[in-house]
Amino acid sequence: MKLMKTKDNSYTFFNEKYQEAYHSLTGALEEAQKKYIEPLEVKDGYIILDICFGLGYNTFVALENTKNIKVIALEIDEEILRDLQNIEINRKYEIIKKLAREKKYKDKDYDLTLIMGPAQETIKKVKEKVDCVFLDPFSPKKTPELWTREFFNGIFKIMKPGAKLATYSCARVVRDNLKAEGFTITDGPKVGRRGPSTIAEKPSL
Repeated sequence: MKLMKTKDNSYTFFNEKYQEAYHSLTGALEEAQKKYIEPLEVKDGYIILDICFGLGYNTFVALENTKNIKVIALEIDEEILRDLQNIEINRKYEIIKKLAREKKYKDKDYDLTLIMGPAQETIKKVKEKVDCVFLDPFSPKKTPELWTREFFNGIFKIMKPGAKLATYSCARVVRDNLKAEGFTITDGPKVGRRGPSTIAEKPSL
């Protein structure tokens, strides 16, 4: 893993295996705030599914903005969980570090669980119905198994009616597969990329 400083002075890593950075180089924390937390309107009391936890920035920014939330995070790579221990941000990020080490964190405001393994398998262990989903894998070309109709169907089933999913990708195959599983698609914000991100909503009953 190669440590990289992004333009908002937050850090990310470049993954040599996938030949991709974990975040936009225009701003790693900015991307979490503007592509995930704001468009999903993350609120106090939410249950959140964080797919491909990585450095934990999406969950971290959720902690910065809310309280009384529950997060179920999925991750496969123990190396990135070790590497994030070297990043210094603030007290809230120390919660992320502890979660990465112990796979569980709970206090009066937060109930966080990190499940290790391939997301297409570990999603089957999620029993809660969630209010929103952070979908943040590597690109469809690098991890096609996390952008399939089958995987999206698994996500759809554990979302509450009216729940929303956010992802940075606007690839046609991604949007087509989301639509095929019953999601309503709208453009998300453009942050650090040429195209918009994607917001997918599960219809209300």
